[in-house]
Amino acid sequence: MSRWQYRKGLHDIGHGCFAYLQPDGSWGWSNAGLVTDGDQTLLVDTLFDLPLTAAMLKTMREAVPAARKIGKLVNTHANGDHTFGNQLVEGAEIIACRECAKEFAEAPPSMLVAFETGWKTLGDGGAFFHEVMGSRFDWRGVVPTPPTTLFDKTMEVTVGDKRLHLTHLGSAHTRGDILVHVPADRVLYTGDLLFAGGHPVIWEGPIGNWIKACDYILGLDVDVIVPGHGPISEKPAVRELKSYFEYIAREARTHFDNGVPAGVAAEKISLDRFAWLDPERIVINVASLYREFSGSKEPLSRIALFAAMKKYRAAHAHAHAGHAHSHVPR
Repeated sequence: MSRWQYRKGLHDIGHGCFAYLQPDGSWGWSNAGLVTDGDQTLLVDTLFDLPLTAAMLKTMREAVPAARKIGKLVNTHANGDHTFGNQLVEGAEIIACRECAKEFAEAPPSMLVAFETGWKTLGDGGAFFHEVMGSRFDWRGVVPTPPTTLFDKTMEVTVGDKRLHLTHLGSAHTRGDILVHVPADRVLYTGDLLFAGGHPVIWEGPIGNWIKACDYILGLDVDVIVPGHGPISEKPAVRELKSYFEYIAREARTHFDNGVPAGVAAEKISLDRFAWLDPERIVINVASLYREFSGSKEPLSRIALFAAMKKYRAAHAHAHAGHAHSHVPR
């Protein structure tokens, strides 16, 4: 059993490090972090809309007086559930890697608003998007607020006397994922390089890079790991994620080599070992793997994949009933 309770809100990890969690960690329900030293603060990520981010900032300011003025904001990657609240952290230096900054314009809030407004015209893909995200978040009023300070591979930032290491290990979940490491406190904020208790999403890959990122994390001297989604974790969660990637890569490669279509392969790959939230994401992951195996550079069609995930979820609803919260400590 984890020593951390998985409940919504701010969790004091110790030594001026905090995690803000949003159970159950499914589609759009992301985590954030706060690092403080004296009167200096750094925020790790914002949330998927303005009301959620405003509520988080209010909670932080009430619990941690220094958070009334946040000097630095790090975006671990460009996905909206980690960036759409950026505009509310007024005056902060926003830090990210260069690849993250390039991705900011690729899925702007206006695109999600358009999907949600017209979801009934988008078939099963629109229906699934509405079910898992559009009906749960409010993207009105979100103004794209990209990073202002960029780096390529590594960057050191200070928060008071604390030194934080930011590291971009290459394309994996997205093209611009970074780790935020607080060495003195043995704390790591992973963004979506770690999904804990939920199936990950390979929007970019290659999967080998993500496996290498898992190995990199396992080699760090850290005790507490705050994932992008899911409960506060430790290294066993990283080992499990690595084993998932190794498993699906082997399975998908076999199906690819045998000429099995990607959608059929996703249905055939057993996920019994990984009783996590959102198993339908295997559809995206196999599509990404097939794109990688074929050498294609074509972007994934999100609406088509959402339609396929709706079908997958319906077909597997009974098999995964009861697993939805199996990762939540009781």
